[in-house]
Amino acid sequence: MEQLKARKEMDPAYTWDFTDLYPSDEAWEQEVAALKAEIPALAALKGTMTSADNLKNLLDRMYAVEERLALAMEYAFFHVSTDNGDPAYQRMQGMVQQLMAEYAGATSFIRPEILAVDEEVLNGWMAGEDMAVYRHIVENISRARAHTLPAEQEALLTQFSKVNGAPDQIASMLMDVDLHYPDVIDENGNPSPLTNGNFGVYRESKSQAVRKDSFEKYMGAYKQYINTLSANYSSQVWLDNAYARIRGYASACEASLDEANVPVKVYDELVENVHAALPDMRRYLELRKEVLGLSTLNMYDLYCPMVEDIDYPMPYEEGKKLVKKALAPLGGRYGQLLDEAFQNHWIDVYENQGKTSGAYSSGVYGHHSFVLLNYTDTLDDAFTLAHELGHAMHSYFSNEAQPYCNSDYFITVAEVASTVNEVLLTKYLLATETDPRRRAYVLNHFLEGFRTTVFRQTLFAEFERQAHDLDQAGTPLTAEGLNKVYHDLNALYYDGAVVNPLQDVEWARIPHFYRAFYVYQYATGFCSAVAIADHILKTGDASDYLKFLSTGGSDYPLNELKIAGVDLTKPDTVQSAMKVFAETVSELEALLKA
Repeated sequence: MEQLKARKEMDPAYTWDFTDLYPSDEAWEQEVAALKAEIPALAALKGTMTSADNLKNLLDRMYAVEERLALAMEYAFFHVSTDNGDPAYQRMQGMVQQLMAEYAGATSFIRPEILAVDEEVLNGWMAGEDMAVYRHIVENISRARAHTLPAEQEALLTQFSKVNGAPDQIASMLMDVDLHYPDVIDENGNPSPLTNGNFGVYRESKSQAVRKDSFEKYMGAYKQYINTLSANYSSQVWLDNAYARIRGYASACEASLDEANVPVKVYDELVENVHAALPDMRRYLELRKEVLGLSTLNMYDLYCPMVEDIDYPMPYEEGKKLVKKALAPLGGRYGQLLDEAFQNHWIDVYENQGKTSGAYSSGVYGHHSFVLLNYTDTLDDAFTLAHELGHAMHSYFSNEAQPYCNSDYFITVAEVASTVNEVLLTKYLLATETDPRRRAYVLNHFLEGFRTTVFRQTLFAEFERQAHDLDQAGTPLTAEGLNKVYHDLNALYYDGAVVNPLQDVEWARIPHFYRAFYVYQYATGFCSAVAIADHILKTGDASDYLKFLSTGGSDYPLNELKIAGVDLTKPDTVQSAMKVFAETVSELEALLKA
């Protein structure tokens, strides 16, 4: 593999165009200065919440500033994502983070003052038609009465907003900028660079020696810093638990789920139903071991395709065509927006030095979404493209249909649209592919979706639950202790595979752990998506689903999912998905034996 290019050497045809947001960095600087001057005026509104009109005026002004501030933040964040080592954009991100903290402090009185209004009086204020746009927001604040502090204490907590993000920022700087890996010996016996972006490619190598070498060198790099990373993560867990205690929650898990009005039983039932399906996971691992002809199945053997000698390259231009065909059941408007995304620089495609690893999508209100990839021309990359475009379209439809204050959807539904796209792509490939070996390859990929998105993310969910529980019980979170928790969970979920000591440190490379109790939603999102995609393909009707995409944050996420036909308060959705997993294992087993 070639050495990574510097950002300035990348082909502009495959990079973001930031002029959609601001014409120049200078224009951004001017806007930040203007916002800094306006924020104190919001603080001056403290104590004026004496009528419905005053409340509306306050919320109007607050969200007008917040919308502009979010745009400024996104501009700096996107630039940093393209090159985390660029000091100019590090400075800009720091400036806007400081501004965010000032904004949070200036508006910290709003929630306590809303809650200080008699509930009956508040309901009367919100009954007016001109308050309809804020009705759900105020209702959600009122719902949190028991967990909101007096105004002075809320203002004090906002002073720590910048510190709260420090563990995540420290981990990102270490993993994306400062951490380097030894060269891998590739399939031809030549040394080749190992990066965050291409580790997944080596992990899928046909050669077990390459898989083992990349695994040991990649995880070995994390093991070198495992004490630093465990201390950093321990700080994040302590912060999560401290805020939960301060606000009177029984646990950080309850506090996190309550933000979206999701009962903890949804989390618990997910774990319970995935545990019930672990025998089918054991069956899948036994099949993988047999097909690969391995005497021992190691954790680094889990990602390579089970069907050998299948050439399935997917250059970016071909990936775009494939994704568009697969998503045709979502309708003409959806397809038109895909064309716009491909043609108008919504997507930053290839890896470069310092670029944030992995992939993400971020919607920008009043503009298009921005999708970050690290595309390496594999079928998996096409699935990632479909996944991130699902996020992008969810944001686009919500931003188009909702006012700014209600446009941002809850994390609970964030992974549904992305995974619907992945399932539709899988179904398209299975419907159009006649070669038995390629069909087996796609079935294997679908099963890997279940393994990595349902089983693996539920394992992650259990890890962070146990880590937070240990801290809450007063047990110090050491590298040894965190490694043991992760080891035991891998031994449970991947019964039949060898879990070696280097696998125990993998938790340290998972960035989502710095956003506590986020990952379970990948699993519930995947299960929901299987049900939604099945309905669309059977009925040819995507209208309810598109309506769901347009709801943004205008209602609680579990209610929004019901529009698309999914009820996560019942175990049916997860159980049905686990049944599909079991059936797909059987189908792949029969196909491979045939």
